Amino acid sequence: MIYGYIRVSTDKQTVENQRYEINKFCQTNVYVVDKWIEETISGAKKLQDRKLGKLLRKMCKGDILICSELSRLGRNLLMIMGILNECMNRDIQVWTIKDNYRLGSDINSKVLAFAFGLSAEIERNLISQRTKEALARKKAEGVILGRPVGRKSSKTKLTGQEKKIQELLCKKVSYSAIGRILGVHRLTVSSFVKRNQVTI
Repeated sequence: MIYGYIRVSTDKQTVENQRYEINKFCQTNVYVVDKWIEETISGAKKLQDRKLGKLLRKMCKGDILICSELSRLGRNLLMIMGILNECMNRDIQVWTIKDNYRLGSDINSKVLAFAFGLSAEIERNLISQRTKEALARKKAEGVILGRPVGRKSSKTKLTGQEKKIQELLCKKVSYSAIGRILGVHRLTVSSFVKRNQVTI
């Protein structure tokens, strides 16, 4: 079987780009993805806590796992290498689109996987270090970082819902019910109404 694996770290990211890349590759090479696995989770999470872990447990010899790039499998070298090692030992192939790897059980695949995983981890560490250095420099220059103490964000989960909340309140709908409708806690509704002076 051919599995298409898509992972994003946050719900603000979209899975569509990764799906498009995999679909385009399959159409060009006349393959068909038998099953898609999508998840919104940090690549740093333990493998057993991810859908990918469950998928790997049920994959069989000869199966193919396609993802947009190896970094979708994990956040660090050890995790990526662990996943690839398991796949290679069980004759499961891992194909990536952006990196253009066809990783099997041969020694070339193992060397490529190691080199990519190492470079990806080094790149992340360098980006993190540059970010920390930039923030430290700004702080040294007297720039106040983050939101000023005591100031609340102008946007909340309910921003833009004032009219709907007002209509529901006019219909005598409780804060708890409004919270369920809008997917927030009743106290969030209550504080939003008070802060924005939403009237009936």
